[in-house]
Amino acid sequence: MKKKIVDAAHLEQKTQIEKVINGMTFTKNFRSATAEEWYVFLPGYEDPRTGGAAGKAMIHYNLYGNRDVFINTTVILDDPALFRTEIHPLVYAIADELVNRLVGYADTLLSVHAGENSFDAEYKQKNN
Repeated sequence: MKKKIVDAAHLEQKTQIEKVINGMTFTKNFRSATAEEWYVFLPGYEDPRTGGAAGKAMIHYNLYGNRDVFINTTVILDDPALFRTEIHPLVYAIADELVNRLVGYADTLLSVHAGENSFDAEYKQKNN
């Protein structure tokens, strides 16, 4: 059978994605017992207004014991360079890595705000 999945990222784009993901750091601020806010630092990107973090991630947990409720995660990227449609694979990779590192394997509803690269996604564990 022929391979049906085609990787759409160019070699140069893959290299850029790897560089940004490997250099990504973040710091955490507690907002409440059920929410966290993380400032996201990306090499080569910054908030144009403050010169600080390129974005932030807000994670809202349900601590009432209902395992069927999703964690709501919002990623806001502030650097306008991340709004360009041709780098959507980079924005997607950043958001995916943030979910993997900050939320883990929990069921998650993701909302990414990055200009033209904004999107929503759902991360759901496969139940056996």
